[in-house]
Amino acid sequence: MRSFFSMNHIFGPVNSRRLGRSLGVDLFQDKICTLNCIYCEVGPTVLLTCERAEYAPTKDIIKEIDSYCQDQNRVAELDVITVTASGEPTLHADFGEIVAHLKKTAAKPIAVLTNGTTLTSPQVCQEMSQADVVIPSLDSALPQGFRKIDRPATCIELDNVIKGLISFSHSYKGTIWLEILFAQGINDTAEEINALRQTVQQMRIDRIQLNTVARPPLESFARPINQKSMAAIARQFQEDNPFCPVDLLAFQASQEDEAEEPKKFFFNLDRAADKKAFTVELVEMLKRRPCTAADINRTFHLGGAEKVELLLDALAQDGCIQKRVHGDSVYYQ
Repeated sequence: MRSFFSMNHIFGPVNSRRLGRSLGVDLFQDKICTLNCIYCEVGPTVLLTCERAEYAPTKDIIKEIDSYCQDQNRVAELDVITVTASGEPTLHADFGEIVAHLKKTAAKPIAVLTNGTTLTSPQVCQEMSQADVVIPSLDSALPQGFRKIDRPATCIELDNVIKGLISFSHSYKGTIWLEILFAQGINDTAEEINALRQTVQQMRIDRIQLNTVARPPLESFARPINQKSMAAIARQFQEDNPFCPVDLLAFQASQEDEAEEPKKFFFNLDRAADKKAFTVELVEMLKRRPCTAADINRTFHLGGAEKVELLLDALAQDGCIQKRVHGDSVYYQ
């Protein structure tokens, strides 16, 4: 029997449809970001800023990494380690030091999720170059659309962000997957799409990953785009560069999840100790990403979504988590 690992900054591993079995390293405890995106599933930005600082003690993050990596069998079963944050991870002043320590200690591929706004900084670009996979986002190439969907801090200029992304894409030697999220009536017009296409053609990227509002968003007016419309947008990007794969993230999940093999990691909820450990891990995971009962069952291999729902509903009644309906699904966070 093997349990999951839960700390303040390390969470998972989770089964990422993009990256495989991924251990998360969250550099913050609060949402500190350069943006306050309308679709964000984490919640509102607590500190909207461009200032880099040691928002969480670096020594604590390093200590958790070292503790996890003491069990090399556990590390061996990971596909990747993903550096992320409740906000923008590169705002942590020691982002580069933490990535370097992960590469040395875990000896696993390192992925970084970033909104791309700090790639205007040569220092950030240098630190980011240590990663094996960088997944930046760009939701609009027009100032008005950018302000509507991403609601940036006043220190952010879209032109500079785009220049930074283009420059980094050509200097970086690793793999880049660019994510673009579309919200209905916000950044899905022909003008918006054409501006994004023109910008993307100036970049050196390995994949384009199109997404929509698939999970409960920060703002209720952030609505998803249907699959047919998303497929039409994908075809336009594919026409621009036939050799660059274009993924539809929101609509690939169910197909990939069905094909997923059973995992070695699981909790037996009939055991009191397992149930307690699972509850702690679950609450930590849901702080960072809303999930359905089926999502949770696929990650923790618990024997069925129905069994998971009983525990989730009890936690929601106790106020430990919240229950939200989005589209046709029930999410917990």
